[in-house]
This record gives sequence, C-alpha cells and structure tokens, in this order.
Amino acid sequence: MQHPLSYVNPEAQIGENVEIGPFVTIDKNVVIGDGTRIMSNATILEGARIGKNCTIFPGAVVSAIPQDLKFRGEETTAEIGDNTTLREYVTVNRGTASKGKTIVGSNCLLMAYVHIAHDCKLGNNIIISNSSQIAGEVVIDDYAILSGGVLCHQFTHIGSHVMIQGGSQVNKDIPPYAKIGHTPIAFAGINTVGLRRRGFSDEAIAVIQEVYRCIYMAGMNTSDALRYIDEHIPATPERDEIVQFVRSSERGIVRGLK
Repeated sequence: MQHPLSYVNPEAQIGENVEIGPFVTIDKNVVIGDGTRIMSNATILEGARIGKNCTIFPGAVVSAIPQDLKFRGEETTAEIGDNTTLREYVTVNRGTASKGKTIVGSNCLLMAYVHIAHDCKLGNNIIISNSSQIAGEVVIDDYAILSGGVLCHQFTHIGSHVMIQGGSQVNKDIPPYAKIGHTPIAFAGINTVGLRRRGFSDEAIAVIQEVYRCIYMAGMNTSDALRYIDEHIPATPERDEIVQFVRSSERGIVRGLK
C-alpha cells in the first residue's frame, strides 16, 4: 500500500496494511506498526517508532533531531503509541542523551501545528489542541487536555485529567484533576465535567474538591495543607495521587486565585 511517489528506506520496518501516501519520506531505523496510515508529504525520520493504527496527516514530521544545542548525534528515538493521531504539521522531535527518547502514548490526538520537543513523556488519551508548544522534558499524564495555543515551559509536569485554558503559559506544575485558566495561570477549580465523563463517582469528586479546598482555599501553606490532608481526609487513590504529585513537584505547583 505504498504510493509510487513516496520513498521508504529499505532498512525501515513496515507492518502489515500500512498505507503510505505520495511524497512521504520514511528514513532508515524506523518501525511502523500494522494498520497505520501516513498521508502525503509526511516525513518519518531516523529513530521513529510508530505504533499500530495511527494516522499521520500531511506535513507532520516525526523524529527530527532535537532543537537542543547539547545534542551530539546520539542514537535516540521518538515513540508514538497505538491509535494516536498527529494532525497537519505536528512535529515530534526525538530524544537526547538526557532521557534517550521522546514518548507520545496511545489514543492521543495532537492537533495541527503542535510541537513536542525532545525527551517529553506524554501518557495515554491526551488531547493537545492546535498550535500548542511543548518544550523539552515536559511530562503530561493520562487524559490531560490542553486547549489551543498553550505554551509549556521545559521540565514542567502536567497531571492526569487536567484541563488547561487556551493561550495559557504553563511555567509551574499542574496537579491532577485541576482546571487551569486566567493570566497569569491559576487554579480555577477541578475538572468536574471531564471527571464525570470518565466515570468518576460523586464521592471521588467530593474528595478531590476537599483536597483542593485545603491546598488552595483554607489559608494554609502547602506543607501544612498536606499534613492536614494526611490526618483528616481518608485515603483514596485520588487523594493520594494529588498529595504525591504536590510533594514531588520540583518546580512548585500553580498558584491559587488571589
């Protein structure tokens, strides 16, 4: 299913039922899983590892070398999970010696003009809207949604089930289940609509709300808030995920509204 006007390096490993459109370039040291569709003018460069049943739209570039002056040509990869869609002109750079790989998980949607820089690690079921730019070594956990034009500073960590308003400039870590907006960015509540769509119970949502009430609205500093949560809010997976995220944050979490 390779168009005669495409180029596929003989060393590339192409799975079954892969569709390769015209003017596609596929370099050496590339692996593409079964059922993936690569549309016209897409470029898949050395080090790409693309899963099954992905769709890569025209103009996308996977596994270009990092835009990092410390890169010295080391062998690294850019890995795309199964059932992930890269829309027009998405760019996913490969890793550096720092992490060795850039990862985009399964069932993700990266809309047009999104950039994923070197050594990022994206989980599963993530949506990143048009023109969002993700700098190097950013971590984005499962089910996060970034609206259009979001700018993520390098090394930031975005938790699971987060919703970030379009045009936000993310320079602090975003804890799980949060809704983020305003300029500069601030905690704006929890992502209740998204959580209910994904089957979270009312009880689980209530615990998340109480945890964030302690962190952002009870007038305590972060250390005191976490200590209070440990002592007064019964353990649940959601409580523990938030507490662990906040405790392990190296950049500090996003501020609350003043």
